[in-house]
Amino acid sequence: MSQKPLYRQIADAIRERIARGELKAGDALPTEAALQAEYEVSRVTVRQALKQLTEQKVIESIQGSGRYVKEERVNYDIYQLTSFYEKIADRHVQTHSEVRVFEVITADECLREKLQLQDGEKVWHIKRVRFLKQKPMALEETWMPLSLFPDLTWSVMEGSKYHFIEETKKLVIDRSEQEVIPILPDAETIAALELAPGKPILEKISRGFLSDGRVFEYSRNAFKSDDYRFTLVAHRQH
Repeated sequence: MSQKPLYRQIADAIRERIARGELKAGDALPTEAALQAEYEVSRVTVRQALKQLTEQKVIESIQGSGRYVKEERVNYDIYQLTSFYEKIADRHVQTHSEVRVFEVITADECLREKLQLQDGEKVWHIKRVRFLKQKPMALEETWMPLSLFPDLTWSVMEGSKYHFIEETKKLVIDRSEQEVIPILPDAETIAALELAPGKPILEKISRGFLSDGRVFEYSRNAFKSDDYRFTLVAHRQH
């Protein structure tokens, strides 16, 4: 009989099931009641095991949904200008966007500068949460010139913004200027991304340019640092 505490034995057994492929990334774990019956232990013991696996980032809890084998971090290649959907296309998992704000506002001085607009011009202001399955992955706040996209709709923003720009509007996206910084999230971001208070996140501030030089968006994206991996390739000058 192993001398390890029971909760550690259960945690090890779950890890072994993941290693054997019985449980794969994104799979739901059995309920606490099912694990309690399977291993003939108390619920307290099961919860200790799940707590250890969560702290070790083997599993994760999604509010209102259950516990899952933790997905591999989404790779964010800074040199590749791709949409959220394109970044996770190889995973073949369900994604969606929940639009929180969809309105037209008059651009203030800051937005006029960022979007290269004239005084009095209006912009779309959109906030949406991006989900991988039922897990919130990013909170995006975007401003887009109304003159460029008078036919933008709520349903478009529930899907792919880039697909709308390229396939519907037939515009050519050229580049994005981006800045990534660590910040402490505000209350809205903590609630939207189900964060632990005081945990730093990554914020990406960007401007997107069309091939003719026009700025088509200014955006701020908040990412859960546990779920994203930012990469780049740097070449040494010779």
